[in-house]
Amino acid sequence: MLAPIAFYSPIAIAAKDEEEARKKKMSIIIERYKDKVSALPKINNGLCKYEGFWYAHGFWLNDSNANFSVEAIMALQDEFQALPTDVFLASHAKSGTTWLKALSPHDYVPFIETESFLNNPSYANGLMATHMSYTSLPKSIINFGCRIVYICRNPKDVFISSWHFMKKVKDEFSAPMDDAFESFCSGVNPNGPYWDHVIGYYKASLERPNNVLFLTYEDLIKDTKNEVKKLAKFIGCPFTSKEEDDRLVQEIVNLCSFEKLSEVNKVNQNSTTTKKVLSNDIFFRKGIVGDSANYLTTELIQIIDNITKEKFDGLNIAF
Repeated sequence: MLAPIAFYSPIAIAAKDEEEARKKKMSIIIERYKDKVSALPKINNGLCKYEGFWYAHGFWLNDSNANFSVEAIMALQDEFQALPTDVFLASHAKSGTTWLKALSPHDYVPFIETESFLNNPSYANGLMATHMSYTSLPKSIINFGCRIVYICRNPKDVFISSWHFMKKVKDEFSAPMDDAFESFCSGVNPNGPYWDHVIGYYKASLERPNNVLFLTYEDLIKDTKNEVKKLAKFIGCPFTSKEEDDRLVQEIVNLCSFEKLSEVNKVNQNSTTTKKVLSNDIFFRKGIVGDSANYLTTELIQIIDNITKEKFDGLNIAF
């Protein structure tokens, strides 16, 4: 009996070719910076230290994944050319980035240190996101005076949100809470140290207030309407008096509430994909201020508070 003939649709063939091209480009990028990365300080959880901050590296991820890796950052620094009109939403991971992106007046806000952006930077529409430190940003972003919106969040909530996120991504990537807490406080975590990340953008906002807007997640929760108006004005899309009178700002706030975003980003159990990707709902947990108190002991809270007090001494950063 003859074996059944396998039929491949043009769409399936194109998808396979696209995937192969993606892997090839990522492998080239990782190989290009192999020697440079090999000389960087490393620890056994797959992080290496570059320009004062810790990032994953492609050799640890795999040979075709440069998402949020040090290789992606190096490639951006060498190749990325910003336009003076570009706007960047910056943050340490788990600081409210997803919500900030949703509140911005664009359909799609890509992270610049991901493989999709590295493969096709032209698909960005002038508004992009990043978790990179201020000192590691491509020079063209600073030289061209691009506008940067930075959002920070109470470090206790950042830690708890990050810990839960890593457990959802993959259990083997998530350390026990005590170990993860020690790493976070010592600054050895992706994009860490957290406090240095915040300070870099905060000082930039003081030096270049017309180019860098510094926001806090807590203020965005407390007074969403006015913070959204501030954001819209800064990125060059201010609301008109008529739009404010017509309650457009409040409609946007309601539409982009955490509850609404959580609902529309739930996993569609009927959808299928040939490539394993993170579902959108993984980026939404609770979104509330102070949830860390439900997980951290009084002693652990005091440890982070003491570090924050020391690091932010003399700076007007409050949560």
